[in-house]
Amino acid sequence: MLKVVVFDCGYGGELLADELAEVLPILEIIRVIDWRHASEIQSSPRRARECAREALRPYIGKVDLIIFANHLLSVTSLKYFQRKYNSQRFLGLKLKSPDSYVKRDVLVLATKPLAKTLTYQTFLLRLRRNVRTLTPDSWPAKIDDGLLTAAEVRTELARVRRSRHFDPKEVILACSQFSDLKPTLRDIFGHNLKIYDSFNDAINQTYKILKIRGGLAKKSK
Repeated sequence: MLKVVVFDCGYGGELLADELAEVLPILEIIRVIDWRHASEIQSSPRRARECAREALRPYIGKVDLIIFANHLLSVTSLKYFQRKYNSQRFLGLKLKSPDSYVKRDVLVLATKPLAKTLTYQTFLLRLRRNVRTLTPDSWPAKIDDGLLTAAEVRTELARVRRSRHFDPKEVILACSQFSDLKPTLRDIFGHNLKIYDSFNDAINQTYKILKIRGGLAKKSK
């Protein structure tokens, strides 16, 4: 059986691992969730790399694929791991662009360290849309602890809804924990809201890297 490690520092890794297990039951999914260093991994690219290197040491070279279920780590360190351990296959979460040509207003939910990266700034320029980034950095930890409420999300997003020149019809999730918020986001912005996370792309890439027949092509809903 092919072995795939999913590495993260919180609940987002569990969500991705759950989806992988559902659509690819032929894989052995190994969950490596570094809860202990969650705040460090979310706040610092350097610490994210160090913690990932330490946590993954027992698996590098011994599994078929390692997936980073963390956008900051993927953006800042994926190439480093691919170069340093070139006999091990790695996959990261990419920043997902809308798949439509209609230039709707787009809201991106991200973390501040990710939003400061050059990769993220380049991503925004390439979108060529009216985009706003919201960085509620307390949310990932609260999601991990089961403490984030719908009321808190509504309060944080209220100013976005009140904006005169910004009416988001699409939301990009640039933190894997935020995938847990999809029902709440639709309640706030309407059920026609298109939500993009990076999970489907990661699963499709898993098919390709491991040369598994088939593929997942779910559209964002």
